[in-house]
Formats: sequence, C-alpha cells, structure tokens
Amino acid sequence: MRLPKSAHTARSWRIHELVGDLDLEDVWALPTPGGPDDFPRLVRLLSGFDPAQSSSAAVRALFAIREKVGEALGWEDAGAGTAPFRTLYLTDDEWAIETINRTVHGVLHFGWVAEGTGTYRGQMAIYVKRNGLLGTAYMTAIKPFRYKIVYPRILAELERAWRGERT
Repeated sequence: MRLPKSAHTARSWRIHELVGDLDLEDVWALPTPGGPDDFPRLVRLLSGFDPAQSSSAAVRALFAIREKVGEALGWEDAGAGTAPFRTLYLTDDEWAIETINRTVHGVLHFGWVAEGTGTYRGQMAIYVKRNGLLGTAYMTAIKPFRYKIVYPRILAELERAWRGERT
C-alpha cells in the first residue's frame, strides 16, 4: 500500500542525513508483518530479489527492456544487470541501497516500523535525483508502469515469499 510521504519523513531515520539533494518519490508499506526482530529476514529476502527472475512475466519484460535500452543508449555499463545496487548502510532497523546511472541517482530505503499493535512491518522509501532532461523524461515515462505493474506485482511476490518462508 502506498503511504503518504510523512509516514517516512516523520521518522528519525539515518537516511535523512544522506539524501539531501534527492527527492522522496514514493513511500510504501510492505506486506511483511512480523515481530521486532524480523528485519534481518526482510533484508535477506530483498537482497536475494532479482527482477529479471520475477515470477511476473510483465515485470521480467519491463526490466529486460530497461536493461537493453540502457545498454544501447549508454545509460549504464553493459552487463550491469537489472539491479545494480550497492549498500550504503545497514543497521538494526534500516537498510539503504543506491544506484547511479545517466538517468537517475536512486536510493531505496527499507525500514522496520512498529505498527502500535505489537507488530512490525517493512516500509520502503524511494529517493530519486533526476539527471537532467533525460532523467526527467525517463521517470515520467516509467511512472505508469511502476504504479500499475511493477510495484503491485513485486509487492505481491514479496508477500508470498514472506508468508512462505519460515525462519
């Protein structure tokens, strides 16, 4: 479920110190109910996710198209793959990863939040700095695909993996 940006900005996350010139694009509640010590499990599931191996054919196709177009137009290094992210930091309740290419500088922030009922869940925030007109055009072009296809299907896949995995 998409959340208001204040669901992220109101928290005292470490990420706020690092993303000064990036825009907060989206905030999402992740379908990952758990206890106070389940954040490492979320990190493990997310770090093993590869959109190119998604169970959704539409997600696989969109990421394959992005990779091929990116390689052909020189947006990133050939062979960088569909998820060329590197970890910025990992704490007990936060994980931040980033990607930088000719279209955007993007940061994904995952946090573990208490819901006030004794349960916790993951939360994802997406920060983006568009690189010029190319980045602006790219982000505008992919927006409907992100909201209608990519996020719903990836979150559904995450939920299935979360419910199916036992630690």
